[in-house]
Amino acid sequence: MNHPDAPPSSLQLAALLQEIGPLPLSGQAWPDWVKILAWILLAALGWEIVTTLIQLSTDNMHPAMLAVVLVCFLGLAVIAWFMQTSITTIDTGGLRQSWLTRREIAWQDIRSARFVPLMFSKRLIVISRTGRAQVFQGGTRELEKAFMRIAATYRHGAPPAAGG
Repeated sequence: MNHPDAPPSSLQLAALLQEIGPLPLSGQAWPDWVKILAWILLAALGWEIVTTLIQLSTDNMHPAMLAVVLVCFLGLAVIAWFMQTSITTIDTGGLRQSWLTRREIAWQDIRSARFVPLMFSKRLIVISRTGRAQVFQGGTRELEKAFMRIAATYRHGAPPAAGG
C-alpha cells in the first residue's frame, strides 16, 4: 500500500498515461467561446475608452489618469493574447502550459490534484511536493477528460495499490 503522500507507483502512472491516450496530448488552454468573449469585451472596453476620450476636452483630461487607463487596457490585451495562444500539454514527463510564465510540473513532483470544472475554464489544480499550487486550464474535451483521470489518480496523494 502506498503512503498517502507517495506518488503513484510506476504501474499506476503507466495505467494513467495509457488511459489518457496517445501522448503527447496538447490542446488550447481556453475554450474558443471564452477567447472570443474576451476579445469582444476588450474591443467594447477599447471603444468605450476612445469615445470617452473624444467627448472629454483636453482641459478635463488628467494625464496620469489617462496613463493608468491605457496601462490597464494594455494589461488586459496582454492577458487576452495569452489566453488566445496558450497551449496545455500532457506527456510522459508531466504537465506543461504556456502562459505569461511557463507552468510545468513533473509527474513525480505532484502531491495531489483536483479537477475544478468552472463555466469558463476546466481547471486542474496541482499541488507539488513543496506545497506550491499550479493551475492548468483545459480548453478541449480531451484535456478535460485527462484532467479528471489525473485528479482521480492523485486525489489526496496516490490511491492505494490494488489488492492492498
